[in-house]
Amino acid sequence: MMLFVQGVFMSVKRMLVKQIIHVSFEIGLFIKGIDGILEVIGSALLILVSPNQVHIIITKITQHELSEDPNDFLVKLLFSLSNTYSVSVQLFSAFYLLTHGVIKLVIIYLLRRKKYWAYPLSIVFLLLFSIYQTYRFINTHSVWLIILTIFDAVMIFLTYQEYRKIAALRIV
Repeated sequence: MMLFVQGVFMSVKRMLVKQIIHVSFEIGLFIKGIDGILEVIGSALLILVSPNQVHIIITKITQHELSEDPNDFLVKLLFSLSNTYSVSVQLFSAFYLLTHGVIKLVIIYLLRRKKYWAYPLSIVFLLLFSIYQTYRFINTHSVWLIILTIFDAVMIFLTYQEYRKIAALRIV
């Protein structure tokens, strides 16, 4: 009898873990979808706002802070970034955000439609994004890049788990 109870408990535990993984996958897709939409919108905004306009906006926004503390680290950083923000940086950033956002949205669409081949494709793109983000982290030391890369690693794991589930259903 004890073996039976343990078996039932283990089965329920496995089902709960699978459900948690599935719900986490769905939440991750939702977050990635919002991120993809924001990247596409951001790319459009980058195209619409010239580097000169960015510099003017930063100057106006930080003018008060600069008058209070001329050595403010954040203000200096913003000015430095706006001074190095050129048309080529603008175009690269807009292109990068647009392609990154569109790729995410297309993959999410395919995954939501449970296209079997989209799961490995998604994992490959997430790996490529993670490699690029790691490379950028080495150059910039941005904590956000590490957070994004960790999130992508979690999504790779969740996508692989969903892929295995879909594969098992296809075989049966």
